[in-house]
Amino acid sequence: MASTDLDTDARHGGPERTAERIAERLLRSSAARGYDPDVDIDWSAPLADGKHFLLEHRCSLYGTPLWDQLSPEQRVELGKQEAASVVSSGIWLESVLMRMLVGLSYHGDPMSRRIQYALTELGEETRHTTMLARMLERIGTPCYRPPRYVRLLGGLLAATARGPALWGAILIGEEIVDRLQREQLADESIQPLIRMVSKIHVTEEARHVGFARAELLRSISTVRGPALRYHRMVLARTAFVVSRVLISPEVYRAVGLDPRKARRAALANPYHREALRYGGEKVVAFLTEAGLIGHPGQNLWRRSFLLG
Repeated sequence: MASTDLDTDARHGGPERTAERIAERLLRSSAARGYDPDVDIDWSAPLADGKHFLLEHRCSLYGTPLWDQLSPEQRVELGKQEAASVVSSGIWLESVLMRMLVGLSYHGDPMSRRIQYALTELGEETRHTTMLARMLERIGTPCYRPPRYVRLLGGLLAATARGPALWGAILIGEEIVDRLQREQLADESIQPLIRMVSKIHVTEEARHVGFARAELLRSISTVRGPALRYHRMVLARTAFVVSRVLISPEVYRAVGLDPRKARRAALANPYHREALRYGGEKVVAFLTEAGLIGHPGQNLWRRSFLLG
């Protein structure tokens, strides 16, 4: 079921009953449409000559003087490193998500369909993390881990986030990467391995997004005043951090560029800002409608470039 259908369901009927009905539906979908990356991906297949790893116009330096200095081969290499950085960020974000799901299941009723789906999602996320790590190994890039202070913030978020802050953070982490992957699914200029990994990830993440959206709508129904401002601020900080860690400055070393200089050029690049806005368009619209984007934190959203 599409997330828009889930959003409609979540706004009608009793919150608990609606949440159980949505979880039941998602459990059936997981059983019917699941993947095993070890079986469904041919990891021994060679990479395709001449194929890209990232759409050129989504490279962070596209359209800048630094981009013009790069040879065609260097542009492909930069795209590969940036794709690896986005995937590496996805691995980190899914690790934070899994800690949240463990906490939810620890405190919840295992007989509840909501908790059963959370555990099902946890299993899918572990497979995703392994799949993404194998992809990095196969294309021959490092795993670009976020800075230590960001990893500490992620651990703090996983340990303390509750209600709308928890589900909103999950959506920010999932939907931005998901939308960028969807864009290149049908583009035959992209490596078949990248497209297959994206297909598996997008298919299963659609259920995770639907679940998180429904849970957010359920949890925000009674949030008002100072509590609402707290959740807005947590999500604004999350959005800013996620927007900055997607592309590690270290990717630029692979094509002989100075990481600091290239990072400044990327953050000032209107094409890169548009890529971030595009990635965040759907989740921003949803969180705005839910009342979770506003004062305080509006400036952080603007600085993230996710807010159009």
